[in-house]
Amino acid sequence: MLKIQHLTKVYGTKKAVDDLSLHIQSGEIYGFIGHNGAGKTTTLKSVVGILQFDSGEIYINGKLIKEDPLGCKSDTAYIPDNPDLYDYMSGIKYLNFVADIFGINEKERNERIHKYSDMFEITSDLAQPISAYSHGMKQKLAIISAWIHSPKLIIMDEPFVGLDPKASHLLKEMMREVCDNGGAIFFSTHVLEVAEKLCDKVAIIKGGKLIRSGTIEEVKGDDSLEEVFLELEGE
Repeated sequence: MLKIQHLTKVYGTKKAVDDLSLHIQSGEIYGFIGHNGAGKTTTLKSVVGILQFDSGEIYINGKLIKEDPLGCKSDTAYIPDNPDLYDYMSGIKYLNFVADIFGINEKERNERIHKYSDMFEITSDLAQPISAYSHGMKQKLAIISAWIHSPKLIIMDEPFVGLDPKASHLLKEMMREVCDNGGAIFFSTHVLEVAEKLCDKVAIIKGGKLIRSGTIEEVKGDDSLEEVFLELEGE
């Protein structure tokens, strides 16, 4: 579903991402772990086409991002760590705007908007301007907008920050449902307990380099993921 081959991104003289290779397969929830500045967000932004990268290749659902960026984006949704939504729009106008971009017909968009806004209990707030939303409400709106076109691959940067426990639980269920239906999830997190319980596989990045990846069992062995992470970070 997502294949990253020898990805390198340089800022000045610093390699933010250094020869990174990962393969996220259909049906997998893949966690991306590392401290601030490790290269997580740079990698995610490269995958979704926000950042140009210096070398390497990225394939989404068999399509090369440099050759078919629109095809890749039609299969993908991205939720940044701090959703930058259009504050002057109402919630419902924003969701319809996103649905228009992806060509979602009226019946399907209305069904999905109704389903997910009811789940996250923000239906009554959709007529309000986004500028009046709390951070948590903006995060919920961003999640609904990501799911509105039923993407095959969902990329998320720290998706649980700002969500209340109920919304976090709902998001985890939605992530698993995507993967059960043949999609894939690639998300960054610093909440190691979430990664350990939720992910099929994880990758640990430090200083732009991949230092360990695989199933939870392969990465952590007999230790907790937190112990492994702290040990690797200390090396």
